[in-house]
Amino acid sequence: MTGQQRPVAVFDLDNTLASTAHRQRFLERRPRDWDAFFAAAPKDPPLAEGVELCRETAEECDIVYLTGRPERCRRDTLDWLAAHGLPEGPVHMRRDRDFRPARQTKLDVLRRLERDREVRVLVDDDELVCDAAEVAGFTVVRARWAVTSEALKDAQEKEGRT
Repeated sequence: MTGQQRPVAVFDLDNTLASTAHRQRFLERRPRDWDAFFAAAPKDPPLAEGVELCRETAEECDIVYLTGRPERCRRDTLDWLAAHGLPEGPVHMRRDRDFRPARQTKLDVLRRLERDREVRVLVDDDELVCDAAEVAGFTVVRARWAVTSEALKDAQEKEGRT
């Protein structure tokens, strides 16, 4: 790690920066409609608390986005970040067909990031991701400002879909 680089702050997207409330209905039916769930993401309203924290943190840190969204959602995700004036930064997404729990996939990325940079903080709404990151020694801010559904929590952990 070089002393020249600013530390990074890692931000989740869904229910940290973007409200998924309007599209959670697609996960509450059987079978879950993942295509519709992700197709509705461009209409996510921003979450003021998360967006403000991200912008403030960008004054001291480079921003990295870490989401469980699949790679096929990259263009919509980049467009959403730009449309809402969020700081530029790399976006780490779940590989298509990678259905491991978010607590595993995100911790893998955090560990890769810390090889080259100080990871100042992870901001995420998923309690299991936050727990795993804290156990691994990362500083965590738990994004508790969005309403989430049990279906989404179940999907994050058991189906590895977001």
